[in-house]
Amino acid sequence: RLVQQVEIKGDLPVTISGYVEFMACDDHRCLPPDHAEFELKVTSESATSASIATLAADDATSDKDSAWGIFWLAFLGGLAALLTPCVFPMIPLTVSFFIRNADNKAKALRDGFTYGATIIFAYVFLGLAISVIFGANALNAMATSPLFNIIFFGLLIFFAASFFGAFELTMPAKWSTALDSKADKAGGLIGVFLMGLTFVLVSFSCTGPIVGTLLVEAAIGGNMFSPAIGMLGFSIALAIPFTLFAIFPSAMKSLPKSGGWMNSVKVVLGFIVLAFSLKFLSVADAVGQWGILDREVFIVLWIAIFLLMG
Repeated sequence: RLVQQVEIKGDLPVTISGYVEFMACDDHRCLPPDHAEFELKVTSESATSASIATLAADDATSDKDSAWGIFWLAFLGGLAALLTPCVFPMIPLTVSFFIRNADNKAKALRDGFTYGATIIFAYVFLGLAISVIFGANALNAMATSPLFNIIFFGLLIFFAASFFGAFELTMPAKWSTALDSKADKAGGLIGVFLMGLTFVLVSFSCTGPIVGTLLVEAAIGGNMFSPAIGMLGFSIALAIPFTLFAIFPSAMKSLPKSGGWMNSVKVVLGFIVLAFSLKFLSVADAVGQWGILDREVFIVLWIAIFLLMG
């Protein structure tokens, strides 16, 4: 428990506000450095105690809020990925594959949901693999290690450069070609499953940087299953539209056409990833106590990044 004595020289009521930077550890692991803002309205001695108790209660629910925060952040990332040049043009390909079910609603529903479930399975499997391979202790160790946070910072700069057009991240072409040919030959649900995996591979050049950013963010969240939760949110957002277009292929007529606006979306995502990267540099600076990136400098850099994005 942190206690700070404050001398109030004026008349009550008075408001005391500020923020506290902190890091908590036990015998096995440490949580990443964090900060909490507070505002205490002091009208009497009892009011001060009640305010402190409220802050303690809020801290007890932070783990649950963090999991939901990762889910919704990933969900928004999935929606953003839909508008990128590697994902949006996949809609006509999806429609052409599933147009065969236009007159059979039962089969359209079955294949559409299988297609969406395959996309979700692929990304959640990736998140679970990260959790199982590294484990909770290793993820927490990485979260508080200046070295790993510098590595994460460099990795996100790498992803941002990809969004800015410096290069493209692509899976080996033979993987997607082989899956695509097998999907055409295979019938029934196996073909739909292979088509879903083909989509994941083909769209990787745009979804890869987003997925990488989300996995890094989730991995230091202090929860072993945070990467899987993040990938669940991302894949649901990505799968819902493609599932609907697989079931109702005629709905594609109402979509805008592909064009240069999708490159603008990629550049905006590049600035967002660049802003996220500063968080890891800030954690490394706080743990190492280098004094390079304090709160004020961090905010100024964020303002500059988002002005450039605008």
